[in-house]
Amino acid sequence: MHSLSRNVVMVALLAATLPAHAHKLWLLPSHTAVSEPQWVTVDASISNEIFGFERAYPVESVVVTGPDGKAATVENIAAMHTRSVFDVRLEQEGSYRIAVAKPGFFLMYEVDGERKRARGDDADKMLSALPDNASNIRIMESHNRLETIVTLGAPNSEPLRPSGKGLEIQFLTHPNDLYAGETAKWRLLVDGKPAKGLKVELVPGGTRYRDSQHDWSATSDKEGMVEIRWPSAGRYFLQAGTSDKKTSHKKADERRLQYLGTFEVLPM
Repeated sequence: MHSLSRNVVMVALLAATLPAHAHKLWLLPSHTAVSEPQWVTVDASISNEIFGFERAYPVESVVVTGPDGKAATVENIAAMHTRSVFDVRLEQEGSYRIAVAKPGFFLMYEVDGERKRARGDDADKMLSALPDNASNIRIMESHNRLETIVTLGAPNSEPLRPSGKGLEIQFLTHPNDLYAGETAKWRLLVDGKPAKGLKVELVPGGTRYRDSQHDWSATSDKEGMVEIRWPSAGRYFLQAGTSDKKTSHKKADERRLQYLGTFEVLPM
């Protein structure tokens, strides 16, 4: 494997297993709302500073769903040192869901007392490749969803339908219809069902230019609903996570679910 690609994968693995206050994974579109057909460029990175490029996040599995629910055009996927980048063509009026949501497995083990980690899509293949002297073997299933929504012209809801897999948000308030001082109403779902008691954490962009994160949180009610009041215009990073035992592989002892989103709030 190319050294840059190997480093990207290992950084992504590390970031996905760090606590919530550490590295963040995010997508950042050049625009979230446009009035005429054009290309939108999206960056993907892993960083402590929100929307500050530090390490590239791999986006080979990016999926863009267009206003009609069909796949939209993605071009120019590239991995750099501090970010990955790709272009999305907005041609049809409506909303586009841009997501990296490929599930996978994390394998943790030791060889002669040295801790090892690996990531892949096929748990059986990963286990069969372990050295004979591997010990303290643990496998964990992971579902990370990174996404952002952009709109050409008037927004629509067709591409925002939940897939019923992993941790998702049902956008009762359209994510391209957010305004400073107003409140968005969203529902958290796990495998398509309302998720009670999950904390949603939010951080406004621009952390480089202030002394504190200015972050806050909201917790979903018994119907999975959260209400988020936007204090000011700007871009926001949102994350939520949970875990359970509903794994798809018999040897995986835990399933970790994470939702990571980027949203833009407009001035009134």
